[in-house]
Amino acid sequence: MRSLPLPLALTARLSPVVVLATMGWALSSGPLAAPQAAEHTSAEEKTETQSASGPSTETVSQAYAAAPAPCESVAKKTVESLVPGAKSAGKEIPSTDSKLRRTCSWNALKGYDYRWLDVSYEVLESDEAARKAYAKHTEEKSGGGDVPGLGDSAYSIVNLSTEDKQETREGQVFVSVSNALVTITYNGSDFESKKAPATDTINKGAIKAAKEAVAALEAEGGQG
Repeated sequence: MRSLPLPLALTARLSPVVVLATMGWALSSGPLAAPQAAEHTSAEEKTETQSASGPSTETVSQAYAAAPAPCESVAKKTVESLVPGAKSAGKEIPSTDSKLRRTCSWNALKGYDYRWLDVSYEVLESDEAARKAYAKHTEEKSGGGDVPGLGDSAYSIVNLSTEDKQETREGQVFVSVSNALVTITYNGSDFESKKAPATDTINKGAIKAAKEAVAALEAEGGQG
């Protein structure tokens, strides 16, 4: 096979790995704690206030206390199928808090076909916070559809972009599972034809990875 210089679009895509992997975290951060109640003058009022607000001050039960290892979340066979030529071990992206946020990436150029897969976990302080983060992502990525039977709620979307006449098709799947959010990003390009893989190919690939990532999360929680 004749060798060609690395396409401009691919070079641009390979460089901002950390930026791409970390952009989503700021969007899904949980709400700040509510301000403390104003001080009451009578002991009776204090007792009544504590009794009424007791449940809100108790520790919230969390199904997941930490994010699982993302590079172990997808089977080797799946990686080989979705990202031909990639190292099955993947590469974990540095995180500011690896207990709560972890991402693994796989990418490879095999011949002229390029594929990229990200699996990200974020553990939030409550189920409600996870639902809010999920809602925010799905509102910003409108135009997709629900994925039934996956987590508490799941949503997928596929978009096509073109740069310098090179097409890239990218699919994303967001899954809310108790107090955790799972995000899958999967995309691809063909640098010979300048075309992108079919929508169905990208969508099904992203959903397959999402199912395995959610199963890995649930297994981790079951061991806790």
